[in-house]
Formats: sequence, C-alpha cells, structure tokens
Amino acid sequence: MMAQSNVAEIASIVSESSRAAILTVLMDGRFHTASELAFMAGIKPQTASFHLSKMQEAGVIAQEKQGRHRYYGIHNEEVAKVMESFLLIAPPVKIKSLKQSSQDKAMRFARTCYDHLAGSVGVQLTDALLDAGFLDEDEENFIVTEEGVHFYNGLGIDLETISKKRRSFSHRCLDWSERRHHLAGALGTALLEQLLERGWIERVPQHRAVKVTEEGKKGLKETFGMDILKEGK
Repeated sequence: MMAQSNVAEIASIVSESSRAAILTVLMDGRFHTASELAFMAGIKPQTASFHLSKMQEAGVIAQEKQGRHRYYGIHNEEVAKVMESFLLIAPPVKIKSLKQSSQDKAMRFARTCYDHLAGSVGVQLTDALLDAGFLDEDEENFIVTEEGVHFYNGLGIDLETISKKRRSFSHRCLDWSERRHHLAGALGTALLEQLLERGWIERVPQHRAVKVTEEGKKGLKETFGMDILKEGK
C-alpha cells in the first residue's frame, strides 16, 4: 500500500493542469526562472512559484541559483521520459488561433525532447543513421555499428566518454507527433549539441521548437543525406 501511495503522490503532482503546463515547457531541456515559466504556461507568477515548490519537494524538478535568480529545470532524464509518454497518449490540443497553429506545426517539424532532437527532423535523422548503417536497433535501444564508431568520431563525438555517463546511451524514444522512434540517450544529446554548435539548428525563444537553418539544410544533406522539407510539408 505504501508503494501505491507513493505512485499516487507523483501522479497527482504531474496531473494538475498548471504543473503539467510548466513541465511541458521544461521539456525544452533548459532552465527557466519562475516568471518565464509563468508567462509561457499562461499562469500568474505566484501560481507558478507555488507549483514549482511542490514539484521540487517531490523531486520532479531541480533548482539552480545564479546570483539573486533561481532557475528551474526537469530533474533528470527519467522524469522527461514520463512526460514524453504522457504526451504520447494525451489527446491533441485544440487549435484556436493562427499562432497556436504555427507553433503546433513548428513543434511537429523539429523540437527538443528534453535533451535530444525530436519531431519530423529527429525521426528523419534517426532513419538516415539507420539507412547509412551507422546505427542498428533492437526492441529497446539503438546500437552503434562499427561503421558508426568512425562516423561519430569524425563528427567530434567521443563515444567512449559519453558511454561512461550515468544514463542510457542510445535508447529508442517514441515520438509523440510522428508515432515512430527517434534517437535519445547520451548519443542523442551529443548529436543535438553538435547540430547546435555547428549552427545547423537554432533554438526558438520561449518555445521548445527548433529551427533548421539554411546552413543546416546543406549540412544535413551532405553529412546525413537528408532532404529537409519545410514545416508542415
């Protein structure tokens, strides 16, 4: 009964609408202030602060202090996995405005799923790695092939170093918008970081959608053989 009670406690934390909105915002993998989260979640700052305190007590989110400011982010990869699974089974959000429609298209096209690339572009990238023979897969994980070792090292990704991190290395993450798997784990994070560093993708302010740059379209084509279509195509 005690175990069931603990599960119910966490479920109640995530199920409240304002807290769910905050956690969905934090799926961009970044840390935000309470006021930023209040604005993006469409709630009052006092409400955001109250819920952030509750979630921090439950171990769902983490807090970092920089001077007088406090920043909040998702506690770890496991929390992010749970949130992504909820998004997978949740009914679609009703689109009520042109702005909402544009944001929805951008999210489905390319976004961060906590710390790796998701959406159509994320799935396309994973497919490209599989087709090229740089990844293989089983029921739960993607597996780096011998050819893949040389490829990732050539991109500047140190496989030996990231394999030692205390987290999954290359698990399959079911994409809620594409309904197919994309690459997650430490390898997925390393690839996202490479794309950001090269300027091939850019984060969208106050949103977890990401934008593929013109340079990125060229780079993804030359490196991965990907033909990136426009949003919504």
